[in-house]
Amino acid sequence: MIRSMTGFGRAELSGETVTITVEARSVNHRHLDVGLRLPNAWSSFEGDIRRIVQSRLERGRVDVSVQLAPLPTQSTRTVRVDSTLARGYVEQARQLAREIGVAGDVDIGWVLGRPGVIELTDAPPADPSVVWPLVAAALGRALDELVERRSVEGGALAAELRGLGAALTDLLGQMSARAPIASARREERLRERITTLLASAVDEARIATEVAVWATKTDVTEELARLRVHLDEFALMLDKGGSVGRQLDFLIQEMNREVNTVGSKADDLELSQAALGAKGVLEKIREQVQNLE
Repeated sequence: MIRSMTGFGRAELSGETVTITVEARSVNHRHLDVGLRLPNAWSSFEGDIRRIVQSRLERGRVDVSVQLAPLPTQSTRTVRVDSTLARGYVEQARQLAREIGVAGDVDIGWVLGRPGVIELTDAPPADPSVVWPLVAAALGRALDELVERRSVEGGALAAELRGLGAALTDLLGQMSARAPIASARREERLRERITTLLASAVDEARIATEVAVWATKTDVTEELARLRVHLDEFALMLDKGGSVGRQLDFLIQEMNREVNTVGSKADDLELSQAALGAKGVLEKIREQVQNLE
């Protein structure tokens, strides 16, 4: 199946303590270029993530974002109690009470309110090695969606390219039908000119030689034959599918070269117009092929 290079995929999976969200988006690019946005502690997994992406895609700029968030039931902060400091507060308070003759004992609420006894800290980050299987699974699902969207768009592009290929085939038929007519008219004009130049001394052998030389310079039979072969290959590649973007791009260059040669050789209005029309269709094909993987 033909695939485009643009698409988006997103997946979210939850583990025992965290939720992993992976987003993957891709746009056109000459080669496969992978950009990553990961939590700082996960840099060691960049190579693994790149290898997974490379196993699924062949062309395009692919940006992958991995985000981690605690479950709603998990707090993002933890409470740390400094028991040693609390004991110090209690001992000092009791000693002071004895020294100044105050009755009663220390209240726990008072102790917990002392500076430094209770401290709120950020919860420790999830262990990357423990969470990695979840990340890999979420990445796989995000890439599944990305590939599916690229395939859907690729199918639409393939249909449009087949239509353009049919238009180009029609123009090729027009050029093939017009070429011999243009050649015959050209030969007749050339004969008339040579006859006029030679006046009454008509040398049929010389006329034949001049006509043959001119015909060689202006004949487009080979170019049209090669263009037909290229068009057949174009259709086969669309049917074959897969990553054919680079191959199609090269094939279009070859077709464009043949059409340019036909246009430069043509001295017939209808043949020139058909060649110009073919160039316009080829440009539309080239623009669409730039979107293919």
